[in-house]
Amino acid sequence: MRTTQLAWMLWVALALAACSKQEAQRNSAGERPAATAATRPQVQQKAGSPADTAAKIKSLNEDGTETVEESAGDSGTHNALLAAVAATVTAAANAATPLNGPAMWQEGVNYARLVPAQPTDAPAGQVEVLEFFWYGCPHCYALEPTIEAWIKTKPAYVTFTRVPVLWNEGDRSLGRLYYTVQSLGKIDEMHASIFKEIHVNNDPLIGSDPENTAEAERMQIVFARRFGITEQAFRGKFEHDMGVDTAMQHADQLIERYRVTSVPDFVVNGKFIADVASAGSPEKLISLLSDLTAAEHKRQP
Repeated sequence: MRTTQLAWMLWVALALAACSKQEAQRNSAGERPAATAATRPQVQQKAGSPADTAAKIKSLNEDGTETVEESAGDSGTHNALLAAVAATVTAAANAATPLNGPAMWQEGVNYARLVPAQPTDAPAGQVEVLEFFWYGCPHCYALEPTIEAWIKTKPAYVTFTRVPVLWNEGDRSLGRLYYTVQSLGKIDEMHASIFKEIHVNNDPLIGSDPENTAEAERMQIVFARRFGITEQAFRGKFEHDMGVDTAMQHADQLIERYRVTSVPDFVVNGKFIADVASAGSPEKLISLLSDLTAAEHKRQP
């Protein structure tokens, strides 16, 4: 077997392992690993489950804010008081929930709340949706047609922005490819083709050594020529463009801010984060994003 084939097989294996490893870092409640910096947003679990309600009632008793004493022969009064407290707790939890259908979407299960909410780059009156992705991720590639269809039908008040992850040098090369093509006005034409080149044509676009950025650039130039981009134009943006450098720095900041450890990940208006696994399926993810953005739009003045 040729060396290039072996390199490709190794790259695919590493890509699959990386995606599955990142996904495994979530727990069953959809939480993320603990933050390593105090400035990062924390994941807030949804209140209102039976266990959570019981814990709140117990806490109220111990704090002295409510007195619920169980006595033999008076279970009716006791249960009525418990029910009243539980109803108050549930009402407060539902009031904090951004969606009117807790049976459909559950905070802490289908999506997580970020506390505190983060600032967005969306203009006034717009709701921002960020997609964190990696060109080498097979899950991102599989989801791309669904996302493209949603982009064409999403409400005008939704600002959708892709953010390539930049976890290592290989990722950074592909991220710089994204922003280079975007700066040349070709991203709409080439985005899906880059995925296809990697996952269908078995061309990772980063060479056999992910640390060799010069080799990655040469491979990407060869690919870009198919779309009418000259080597000079590509190098000018890839190597020396301040806009591309700024976009890369901003992507780094967003990845750090949201503690992105898996792809594809979606952040809605700096407040909520979800993925295919938490939503239940690609189709449900789109419904979830639509409902979250609609709820956020209604909240705007």
